Amino acid sequence: MKILVLAPHPFYQDKSNAITLKLLAEGLTKSGHHLTVMTYGEGEDITIPGCRFIRLRKSLFSARAPKGFSKRRLVNWLKMYRLASRFLKTEKVDLIHAREEAVFIARRLGSQHGIPFVYEMNSQLPTELCSSGRLLPKLLPTLQKMEKSAVEESIGVLAGCGYLENRVFGISEDIPVQRLDSCPLLGIIGDDAKRKSTALSKKKDFITFLYAGNLESYQDIDLLLESFSLACLENEKIQLVLIGGSSADIRKYKKQAAKLGIKGKRISFAGPKPVNDLAYYFQQADALISPRNKGETVPWKIYSYLDSGKPVLATNTLPHTQILDDSVALLVQANGTDMAAGIIKLANDSKLREELGTKGRELVTRRYTRYAFEQKLISFYRQIRQERVQKDNTTDQFTSQPTT
Repeated sequence: MKILVLAPHPFYQDKSNAITLKLLAEGLTKSGHHLTVMTYGEGEDITIPGCRFIRLRKSLFSARAPKGFSKRRLVNWLKMYRLASRFLKTEKVDLIHAREEAVFIARRLGSQHGIPFVYEMNSQLPTELCSSGRLLPKLLPTLQKMEKSAVEESIGVLAGCGYLENRVFGISEDIPVQRLDSCPLLGIIGDDAKRKSTALSKKKDFITFLYAGNLESYQDIDLLLESFSLACLENEKIQLVLIGGSSADIRKYKKQAAKLGIKGKRISFAGPKPVNDLAYYFQQADALISPRNKGETVPWKIYSYLDSGKPVLATNTLPHTQILDDSVALLVQANGTDMAAGIIKLANDSKLREELGTKGRELVTRRYTRYAFEQKLISFYRQIRQERVQKDNTTDQFTSQPTT
């Protein structure tokens, strides 16, 4: 099939939405589909056989929009709608694949041009759009109705986790839906020069906890720093490394760490690192940590955490418990005291660290490989295509019946 993919974000960058778009494009083109991907102007140019990219023109408003609704985000939507509308006037596609809020664009264009659309749901979109601003919560019921209509009018939904899959079932049990969990993307470790360039500053005989991801507020870095400061009072030989974050966020949390009394080599902010290098950093850690307490979707990093073979310490909250349980990770309540106790427990028990690391990797190997991701995607599109062919054949038979 010829598919127009509407991706309302920059591409390519080492961020979860761009990483999963790359996985999706590679999986669909491998199975014989031809893709045109429409995305924002920022990002690195990459080549995917069978896929062409059309970018929005860069402007002051085309930079990455913040979470929630904003004027910048609205301008980006309008630009994408106009560009896609012009595109469909000159080129024929069989299907529109809409990521996140682009489903509202796909719904309108699909109606205008008679083109079916698939909704790729990777977040609770109405809630996410209303997450900032005093007046926006009043728009929540309207956005929920809009999303409900989009689901009902789509020919299928790809849900990024179990929670979102259940949301789709709650809207309609007749819409084809495929849960499309992400997968780890850790590279192979073997480059000695890379080992040296990625070496962390570690203190001898210290247990190193590592966090990887952005440092935005929804990641609950405040909770991580609070709990680590409490753990330091009980164990003097632990250290924390944070990978990722903007310069502004790093400055902010460095000040907060200093106020909590965490300084020197007890904590370090390594800044953003390429995804391809994460395996080298994870290898040097004794445990990996995720404090997130907000939201409903599974953090992309959890799949790579598990694949590293290192033990995972995470909050016992919905973003984690959809794929983690006590057999593969150390789950703690989302407060400073309990997370500090979890840090101390892992620091003091090397056998537990080894056991959890092994079981976590086994889980990924069994359920969350890239092969599994691609097979689910291909199977979903095969179902969509078969149902479309059957519908077209039924329509042709009906219209070809002689009149009496």
